[in-house]
Amino acid sequence: MSLDPAAVRAWRDADPDPATATALDNLVEKATGGDADAAAELADAFAGRLAFGTAGLRAALGPGPNRMNRVVVTQAAAGLAQWLLDHGHAGERVLIGYDARYNSDVFARDTAEILAGHGLRPVLTETYVPTPVVAFGIGHLDCVAGVVVTASHNPPADNGYKVYVGPSQIVPPTDVEIAAQIERAASVPLESLPRSRAYPIIGAELLDAYADRVASLVAPDAPRDLTWAYTPLHGVGAETVARVLARAGFPAPALVSEQAVPDPSFPTVAFPNPEEPGAIDLALALATESGADVAVANDPDADRCAIAAPIDGTWRMLSGDELGWLLADDALRRGTPGVYACSVVSSTLLRELAARAGQPFAMTLTGFKWIGRVPGLAFGYEEAIGYCTDPAAVADKDGISTLTRVLALVAALRAEGLTIADRLDDITRTHGVHLTSQLSFRVADLTRIADAMARLRSHTPTDLVGEAVAAFDLAAGWNGLPTTDGVLLESERFRVVVRPSGTEPKLKCYLQVRLPPATDETATDESATASLAVARLEAAGLMEQLRAEMAEALGL
Repeated sequence: MSLDPAAVRAWRDADPDPATATALDNLVEKATGGDADAAAELADAFAGRLAFGTAGLRAALGPGPNRMNRVVVTQAAAGLAQWLLDHGHAGERVLIGYDARYNSDVFARDTAEILAGHGLRPVLTETYVPTPVVAFGIGHLDCVAGVVVTASHNPPADNGYKVYVGPSQIVPPTDVEIAAQIERAASVPLESLPRSRAYPIIGAELLDAYADRVASLVAPDAPRDLTWAYTPLHGVGAETVARVLARAGFPAPALVSEQAVPDPSFPTVAFPNPEEPGAIDLALALATESGADVAVANDPDADRCAIAAPIDGTWRMLSGDELGWLLADDALRRGTPGVYACSVVSSTLLRELAARAGQPFAMTLTGFKWIGRVPGLAFGYEEAIGYCTDPAAVADKDGISTLTRVLALVAALRAEGLTIADRLDDITRTHGVHLTSQLSFRVADLTRIADAMARLRSHTPTDLVGEAVAAFDLAAGWNGLPTTDGVLLESERFRVVVRPSGTEPKLKCYLQVRLPPATDETATDESATASLAVARLEAAGLMEQLRAEMAEALGL
């Protein structure tokens, strides 16, 4: 593209942040001097406006309309404010929270000032808070909407802007309508957007109310004896977890000291996501050293939760599906009525668990903007370590209430002389092996993702690992779901869903191998255990073949 120097100068003159203004000056100077990388960065930063969607905004920090900065956030806040006014919410409360990333507090204050200037009643958190605290606070404080400034588990250079209307994240067409208002806000001088500093701050009151609610999920007479290790992964979860533990009566964890304090540079991990290889190595080492029953990790904004446990004598992280099964099975054993829901990319086992217990099941598109909206929801999850365990209070994924449910489950199992591994074995003996895995391709050029999806649609496999599969293009709608960019391949033993990530430059391929349960009811415990091991080995072999065939089919 040809860069418009006037647009660059106009941006520079309007930018209220000296850091990004200086960064822009430096980019222009380097690009003018022939630095190809600087020229490419400058061109991309001004290639268009950062798109606002159902995930809000998320991108690298930096100058320009295609980056996260004070100009973009101010315009986004103005667009949200106008949308709320147009929908009759003048004078109503909007809760604003933020994580500990670079500039999160600045963006949150800009948002509060803009909303207040437009005649709304923003309530700003006193300090950084976990995302689920804001999701909880929307209902607790009778707010019409909420904003969290967070990039969740993205790399350190990123930040983001997550919007709730009512208790749930936004869905179409609200995102498009807000985006249109943002465009209008961007068409007027930044200094003309009204601002006010007349808004309240909320601190311990909100955190205490949230902690009281989460602690109430554990029955007074429930076992609480366990040992555990914990990492907040340089994020904001530790302080709120401590509040919950004090009320719920669980023992304090062995805390990964290197990751205990919020640090936006995330110095000990390549990517601050518990799912990424190596991210929870320190927690695993501490768990082994301390003889823990379980290791628990939150992502940086504490809306996700991962666990690791000894399985077959070796510590390993459970998959997002495995933890989903455990939590659903636990809720069903406690007799929790309602709809059990998961996303289309998650394992099919939840349907079977719910059916066996006589409870309804629902499948949704990916994201808790969909799962959290399921009427009558009792429990919802998706394989990306997101779990909604208390939908009446938080209609979103919540890594802290999930952590609390995990501690209660592990303590209850320990009281019976059982472990996480024992409960997984019990589920597998009843329902068969459901092995899930994922192929994930991170790209620098987003056209590679579009090319891979086009290749899959034009050369759709008719069989996988020697078994005929039915193919469904999710862009055409499937099973009552709204349309989405994805392809589903399914047979008796195999299931594959391929889709672009909604928050990262990745193409994701979700894989499942299913083998039916053994039918020999006369088998001894020893032979049943041996049969289970054989079935898991068979499933692992089939999964390797499935991964290889799908990698070839995608051409990545």
